Amino acid sequence: MLCLLRYRNVYPHYPKKTTATLAELRRLLLSTPNPTTPSRRPTHQVPSLPSPATLLAALDLIGTCVFALSGATLAVRARMDLFGVLVLAIVTAVSGGILRDLLIGVVPPASIADWKPVGLAILSGALCFIRPALVERLSHPVQVFDAAGLGAFAVTGAQAALDHGLNPPMAAILGMVSGIGGGMLRDILMARVPVVLRAEIYALAALIAAAIVVIFHTLTLPPTLAALLGATICFSLRLMAIHRGWKLPTAPRDPPA
Repeated sequence: MLCLLRYRNVYPHYPKKTTATLAELRRLLLSTPNPTTPSRRPTHQVPSLPSPATLLAALDLIGTCVFALSGATLAVRARMDLFGVLVLAIVTAVSGGILRDLLIGVVPPASIADWKPVGLAILSGALCFIRPALVERLSHPVQVFDAAGLGAFAVTGAQAALDHGLNPPMAAILGMVSGIGGGMLRDILMARVPVVLRAEIYALAALIAAAIVVIFHTLTLPPTLAALLGATICFSLRLMAIHRGWKLPTAPRDPPA
């Protein structure tokens, strides 16, 4: 005891250092992982698909934009003025959506009730009018934009029809009509035979995309995957038909008597 007192008098900071050392040792022991407990590995979150409503809204805007670009590009090639370019861009962009909404009983149609579709069509048409060279750099820009809009509106039209209680066959037909509506009116205003009335694979591609959405809905499969798959197949099939010259069989010129 006397030795300890003497040691404290000689080294007055000894107790503090001992206390600090014990505290550090205790902290080190507590922070050391126990080898008996299993280590927790960091979990990597798998990115999930967007919700069906978000994806359909995005596809609707994408279809509006690319259809407006296709109509505006044709108008610029026909050397229309700014008003004519914007009118053709708007009509091509929103006609399919308006037709879809009217057939399923959505009044007023979303393309009229919301400013975004018309505003996006105006911006797309103005871009084609001001900088047509940017669009013409693409190979067959009208057909590429038209194929993208065809797939986007076909899947959104079919899904909207299913959401409003239509039976699967009619939902597929409505999806096809929604996809081809804008292109038909564009060609009519340009005094051209609509693409859907030619032998090209156009309406068939839209019908396949809409049918995929309907089949996934019948089998209770994810609608997000159905929309992505249907739009991709429609776009790819349309471009392959253009590139390889695939056509549907036509009636003979001289039918037998």
